[in-house]
Amino acid sequence: MKVRLGAKLRSLRRRKGLTQTEVASRLGISPSYLNLIEHDQRQLQANLLLKAAEILNVELAAFSDDSQNRLADDLQEVFGDPLFEEHALTTGDLRELADNPAASRAVIALYHAYRASVESTRALASKLYDGRDFVGVDPAHLPSEEVSDVIQLNLNFFPELEAAAEEEAISAKLDRSDIYRSLVHHLRSNYGIGVQLVAIGHDAGAVRRYDPEKRTLFLSEALPPWSRNFQVAHQIGVLASRPTIDGIVARSEQNLTATESVKLCRVALANYFAAALLMPYDEFLRLCEETRYDIELLQHHFTASWEQVCHRLTTLRKPDAMGMPFHFVRVDIAGNISKRYSGTGIRFARFSGSCPRWDVHAAFLTPGRIRTQISKMPDGTAYFCVARTIRKSYGGFASGDSLMAVGIGCPIGDARKLVYADGYDLDNLDAAVPIGTTCRLCERLDCDQRAFPPLQYGLTVDENVRGRSFYAPATRPPGG
Repeated sequence: MKVRLGAKLRSLRRRKGLTQTEVASRLGISPSYLNLIEHDQRQLQANLLLKAAEILNVELAAFSDDSQNRLADDLQEVFGDPLFEEHALTTGDLRELADNPAASRAVIALYHAYRASVESTRALASKLYDGRDFVGVDPAHLPSEEVSDVIQLNLNFFPELEAAAEEEAISAKLDRSDIYRSLVHHLRSNYGIGVQLVAIGHDAGAVRRYDPEKRTLFLSEALPPWSRNFQVAHQIGVLASRPTIDGIVARSEQNLTATESVKLCRVALANYFAAALLMPYDEFLRLCEETRYDIELLQHHFTASWEQVCHRLTTLRKPDAMGMPFHFVRVDIAGNISKRYSGTGIRFARFSGSCPRWDVHAAFLTPGRIRTQISKMPDGTAYFCVARTIRKSYGGFASGDSLMAVGIGCPIGDARKLVYADGYDLDNLDAAVPIGTTCRLCERLDCDQRAFPPLQYGLTVDENVRGRSFYAPATRPPGG
């Protein structure tokens, strides 16, 4: 399979604000030839790759393009559905299909629609008709999936938003010792918007509501201090970085096919700005290295939540000041993944349940406690993972709360930089917990938590022998 770096080169060039003519001149080639390279009609030769990295002031790793690998992984998961059991496709077949990104995305979109249709049918079958109409959701274009793809394609790093947040912090002269009061004062003095806390029971279920006519941001008093800070910073981001957000959305329009996807992407980008404003890049990275990425100490310093700090850890991708690579995942107690980002190359299931052996699931067994784990994928790739549960409550005893688990992880080779890895024998991967992406894509037959047979093997039942599960066959006894 050919390695296509043209799109990556084009993206990096645009981020630096350089034209094709400028870059082509410094590369010593014609603009038309550079255009062919950027559209993958010509290969980016090694000598040009080295010069391009120097011109754009990035590491060679910035050119690593795993989009086709991710397409192949998505296709493998799609064709892992029992629906395709009679159609034996090899990994090579899927790689060849992934070599055609447009066709691959069309197949994946079609499968999205199929799965959503099946789920909708099941949901309808479980309901009694009550005479009321309901509005469906376009199953082929789930906004959350499309926004996740935009974040993944940008490696969760938006330098223009980092720069905008840094500039805003300087102009606001934020007082880090009283960040909430400082943010509120800045929002009022620079944008003419006041902040008003709303008593519980009078917030109509909204933890945040902005009224453009009254020029007032209403926040529920049920929000904890770190959430209040974040919501005010978010509002500043909406106003201060509007042109920047517009630009990012415009260049991502190919991935944002639904109106709600665009809106959700704007929210995600304003949240990115808020995190950058509250946890400035250079200071955050410095403290990460000083504390050895101790999330709780970072929480105390920046008055942030566990989830906010974990999110910020995944954004440290500045070429000349890069932090550790992390992946991020948030799940609920039923195992549904509501947020995910892979900065380490780890694969998350998109169409089926994730591996129950991940520490992020085990975190529910010990609520509030930090859990650590050395995890090893079937191909031998290992990660060091950290997870704990988080509670979100916006009311009193009667309102209840939601319990979720947030986990991050890094390649095992970087784990020594983490305070959480102290005491682990990081060289002994035999002691690692074997995990997989999802049962259908995991080849381990000895897993007693397997829920489905692997793609490569059908279901074989021996009425006289019971293994650890129906999908984990027992071996014959010695001499048997």
